[in-house]
Amino acid sequence: MKTEKIFSAGIDIGTSTTKMVVSSFLLKNVAGITHVPRIEIIEKTVLHQSPIIRTPFINKDIIDMKKIEEFISQQYQLAQIAPSDIASGAIIITGESATKENASEVVHTIADGAGHFLVATAGPDLEGIIAAKGAGTLQQSKNTSKVIANIDIGGGTANIAVMQFGEVIGTCTLHVGGRLIEFKDGKIQSISPPLMRLMERWANPLAVGDAAEDIRVTHCIEEMVQTLAMILHGQCRDEKHPLLLGHLPNWHKPVDAIVFTGGVASCIYENECTQRQYDDIGEKLAKMLQQHEQLQSFLWLQPEETARATVTGAGTQTTEISGATIQVDAQVLPLKNVPVFNCHIDPLTDFNSTVKTAVERANDLFSIEDNRSPFALYFSELPYLSFQDVHALCQAILLHLATRCSKDIPIIIVIQSDYAKIMGQTIQAINATVPIICIDQIKVETGDYIDIGEVLPSGVVPVVVKTLAFHSK
Repeated sequence: MKTEKIFSAGIDIGTSTTKMVVSSFLLKNVAGITHVPRIEIIEKTVLHQSPIIRTPFINKDIIDMKKIEEFISQQYQLAQIAPSDIASGAIIITGESATKENASEVVHTIADGAGHFLVATAGPDLEGIIAAKGAGTLQQSKNTSKVIANIDIGGGTANIAVMQFGEVIGTCTLHVGGRLIEFKDGKIQSISPPLMRLMERWANPLAVGDAAEDIRVTHCIEEMVQTLAMILHGQCRDEKHPLLLGHLPNWHKPVDAIVFTGGVASCIYENECTQRQYDDIGEKLAKMLQQHEQLQSFLWLQPEETARATVTGAGTQTTEISGATIQVDAQVLPLKNVPVFNCHIDPLTDFNSTVKTAVERANDLFSIEDNRSPFALYFSELPYLSFQDVHALCQAILLHLATRCSKDIPIIIVIQSDYAKIMGQTIQAINATVPIICIDQIKVETGDYIDIGEVLPSGVVPVVVKTLAFHSK
C-alpha cells in the first residue's frame, strides 16, 4: 500500500450557528516491510469550509430540518464531493439545539442522507473534547506538563475539556452562552430556562420585555462568569447549581492554563464583535471573561480555531483507523450506534466466568425488555495470551454470545492491543457460521458508542467513538 484517500465531513448544528467542513484523509502503512501493518492517517486536509449561518428554527422549540438539509446539499456541491463519497465524519448537535423537540430526529435523518458513513452525535462532554481537538488544544497539551482547560462557549453552553500530556483528564458543561438572553428593539425578547432558574434566587428577577440595558442583565452575566471561574478553580461543589449541565468537574488536578473557543471566543481573540451588531449578550460576556480577576490568574493560550473549532474537530478529528490485522464479516458492515462494555480480564479469574458476567451486565444495560441489541465487548488490557489462552477466551466468547448471534446481531469484539486477527480467526475456526467483527488498536470505555465503517481497500475500517446523550432544558 502506498497511500489511500478517504473523505470526511463535519457538521455542527449549534444554538446560534450552523457550519460544515469537508476534509480528506490520506492513509498509509507506516510499519516497515517486515513488520505487522499499521495503517495511520498521515495527512488531513480541509477541502471546503462553509459560511457560518444562523441555525434555522421553525419556532423556538423546533429546528428547521429542511433548511439545514438544503444548506448541507449546497455545501457538498461547492466542495464538489458527493455525499456517497463520504467515508467518515460526524454531525453534531450542540448547546441549546440539543434540547429541541426534534433534535434526535434531525441529527439521525441528516446523518442518513448526508453521507455514506456520517455519524450522529450529541452530548456536551463529547462536544467539549471535539472542540479541543479542532482548536489544536489537545495537540498543544502534548508538548507541556501544564493542565489546560479548553472552554468552548457558543450560544447556549460552555463545554469544558481539561487535558494534560495529550490526554483528556476531565470534562464539565455549564449553561453559559451568548444567546441565553436575546434582545429585540432594545428590550429582552427571550431568557433561557437555566437563567430563569438561576434568577429564582433573586428578589427581583428579569423578565421578557425589560430593557436590554437593565443593570440586572449585567448581574446575570457576572454570575455566569463567576460560576465558570469557580468551576475552573475547583470551588463549586453544588450538584444542583442551575447553570450546571450534567456532572460536576471530574478532573483532579489544578488547571494551569485556559483556551477559549466557540463563537464567544471570536469576540475575545479576533475583535469580531466590533464588526457586526449582536442582539444577545455574547459581546458583554466576552468582555467580562477578559476582565474577570479570577480568570486572569490562569495562563491564557491562543487557539488555532475559535468559532469553527467544533466543526473542524468533527470533520477532521473524530475518526480513528482500526488495526490492519483485523477479522471482519464485511456483509454486516457498516454498523452504527453500537454500545461498548469493557470486559476486564483478571489473570486470576477464569475466562468463562469473566465473559459470562460481562455479557450478562451488558445485556442488562443495553437490551430493552426482551429485545436484544448488538453491543461490543471491549478488552482494554489483555495480559500475554498463549495459543491455549486465546482458544479458551474465544470458546468463552462463543459460549455466551453465539446463542444471541444473528446477521443483525454479530459478535463484536474491540481490542486495544493487536489480538483481533488471531481471536477472530480462532472464533471462526471453532464456529464458522457466526458473523464476527473483531477490530483492534481502538481505545474506548463502557458507555461509549461506536460506528464501524465498511472495509477500506487497505483492509482497515474507520471507527468513530461517540456519545448519543440528548439533554433536556
